[in-house]
Amino acid sequence: MLIYNSGKPFSPERKPANVMSEELLTVRDAAERLGVTPRTLKYYEERGLVVPSRSEGRYRLYDADDLERFGRILRLRSLGFSLHGIVEMLKRPLEKTDAGHNRYSPDSLAGIKNGLQQQLDAIDTRIENVRRELKEAQTVRAELRLDLDYVEARLAGQSAEALLEQQSKTRAKPGSKK
Repeated sequence: MLIYNSGKPFSPERKPANVMSEELLTVRDAAERLGVTPRTLKYYEERGLVVPSRSEGRYRLYDADDLERFGRILRLRSLGFSLHGIVEMLKRPLEKTDAGHNRYSPDSLAGIKNGLQQQLDAIDTRIENVRRELKEAQTVRAELRLDLDYVEARLAGQSAEALLEQQSKTRAKPGSKK
């Protein structure tokens, strides 16, 4: 039984796979092996990142190359790369090691390094923004705490004049909190 290759753009020289010579996995089995949901695999297919072979019944079938490609996609996502960034990374060539493993070329690694540095810079910027927002939130919280204390004291029967005088004395003391 022949399996139809639907024009995998990343491996155009591939011929239809023969079921007897190559392990092919269904969406469910491939997703289980990769630790993701079938919907995740379909999503990446919809984005054109992976194009599985199809059975005569048009079922998606994934081979070892597809699983390796998904592995690369998932690793890049875990590093914070956008889908656009992943598409660019997947265009980078892999080299075969003496042991037959695929590895990024030095040029590809330099591109990955640049991408990771950009991600780090973006995260550093976000951290600084969050710190600034946190400081502002703490200031607002302290002001709200004073307002709440004032309202609770008024509800307990203290006069507005006495509370305002007490607040002004507290704020005038060096080292006192707002």
